[in-house]
Amino acid sequence: MAKILEDISRTFNEFLLLPNLTDERCIPSNVNLKTPLVKYKKGEEAKYYANVPMVSAIMQSVSGEEMGIALAREGGVAFIYGSQSIESQARMVRNVKKHKAGFVVSDSNVKAGTPLREVIELVQKTGHSTVIITEDGTAKGKFLGLVTDKDYRISRDNFDEPIDKFMTPKEKVVWAHEGINLSEANDIIWENKIACLPILDDEENLKYLVFRKDYEERKNNPESLLDENKRYIVGAGINTRDYEERIPALVEAGVDLICMDSSDGYSIWQKRTIDFVREKYGDTVKIGAGNVVDKEGFLYLAKAGADFIKVGVGGGSICITRETKGIGRRASFSLNRCSRSS
Repeated sequence: MAKILEDISRTFNEFLLLPNLTDERCIPSNVNLKTPLVKYKKGEEAKYYANVPMVSAIMQSVSGEEMGIALAREGGVAFIYGSQSIESQARMVRNVKKHKAGFVVSDSNVKAGTPLREVIELVQKTGHSTVIITEDGTAKGKFLGLVTDKDYRISRDNFDEPIDKFMTPKEKVVWAHEGINLSEANDIIWENKIACLPILDDEENLKYLVFRKDYEERKNNPESLLDENKRYIVGAGINTRDYEERIPALVEAGVDLICMDSSDGYSIWQKRTIDFVREKYGDTVKIGAGNVVDKEGFLYLAKAGADFIKVGVGGGSICITRETKGIGRRASFSLNRCSRSS
């Protein structure tokens, strides 16, 4: 039931942070913007932090895979929008996780004997210029060699010839054994002036690839937000309808954080979604809830087990959420964030 609040309502413009003395410690190099993204116990570390305190709205016009890559590169987190098919959203999450990875699982693989034509088509499809040749044509097959777009000429070479004619065979490829760390792999890349270092297991099956460009990207973007495998951290939005199918697909794709996307998070449906996550994944999957605008809504979701909660509804000149949802003065003193209804 709706109720009218008689207490005074405030806006951000009515508040001012009072400045204090600026001394020699107040210099840019001493500023640390690292911010916990999920709840944690006193005296312990949070599982996820942002190196810059910025996340993107779960909106189709804002958070696709390009935003996921760009924001993680700068130290923040994007939440891939959920108003799309489960398969499409999972693919976006997977693409962000693969874009920057110290140890990459190859997605461009062919068998020996494959015509050059098919290799070129694969390069055009994936956008990756390095193609790996394995015995069975899979990312985990016995490594035979590799080919890049510098090994053939589209304008002159016969597209029907087998890739074996153009590839660099394993005997001439610089590679490393599984177990090497990223720093050691990068040293090999630089010492040998190569662009790609295959990582093989004891049976010479392909395990990973390490790329020179990933090292350079990390050097140029020291605040990049990475997981334990040196992959970009990315979130994804979910709803309270198809969560039983969507969440497992996103987890399988490698998502780091999930968040319910709703303009009214104070609902039993969000609690049931959190219950599903806890029952199926325990505390290993971090789930956010919201949006809420008051103490009661926040405490309800906190007690339900949410790892983080979004506060605020319908700020900004182009958002009409407050008008359409009938949320009034209490919302005026909340984080200024526009949220769509789920």
